[in-house]
Amino acid sequence: MEGASLLVVEDDEAIGRSLVQALTGQGAAVTWARTANEALRLAGLTTELVLLDLGLPDVDGLDVCRLLRERYPRLDIIVVTARAEEIDVVVGLDAGADDYITKPFRLAELSARIRARLRRQRDATLDSIDVGDLHVDVAARRCSWRGEDIVLRAREFDLLAALALDAGHVVTRRRLLAELWDQHFESTSKTLDVHISAVRRKLDEAGAPEVITTIRTVGYRLEAP
Repeated sequence: MEGASLLVVEDDEAIGRSLVQALTGQGAAVTWARTANEALRLAGLTTELVLLDLGLPDVDGLDVCRLLRERYPRLDIIVVTARAEEIDVVVGLDAGADDYITKPFRLAELSARIRARLRRQRDATLDSIDVGDLHVDVAARRCSWRGEDIVLRAREFDLLAALALDAGHVVTRRRLLAELWDQHFESTSKTLDVHISAVRRKLDEAGAPEVITTIRTVGYRLEAP
């Protein structure tokens, strides 16, 4: 989240202040708007992500969401609201929100969702990633080892790309689940393990050495040369 430009739209002083403090502490550049009109004035082309409360004092947050989506199609919008009914979630997403989280929320979960959206933005700007002899063509969604194509399923490709983006560093299980499966806490299922095994097998079949290291109970690291 380091250096990310965020706009918090929240009229509740306690919630707004705590969000600004927490996100600033994680390295983000945070602007705080307490009304819809202020939010529309402060949002700009350099804003990467908006945390949007729907219960604003001057204009309904859904209308703000629609206007922001119209003005800035590439902007990420996460609705943070007390409106928790299923129909509210559907309407919020239809209005242009990328994600929807209800109050009260866990700060760790909200932070994970913010990082996931920012990461997707970052991924979208990359054409390819090279880690030693491994080539990941993000735009074409193809990968190869020393020129030999490795055929991966969609989620397997996303998983390898996520590891390649942070080659040499541990990517936690929690983060992978949050970004690739929208599960924000450790899953009891073996979904992630199954996909890691599949990626490893296909890398091995292509002649790649053991390039994915398991950090027990923590996550995985794609070894950089």
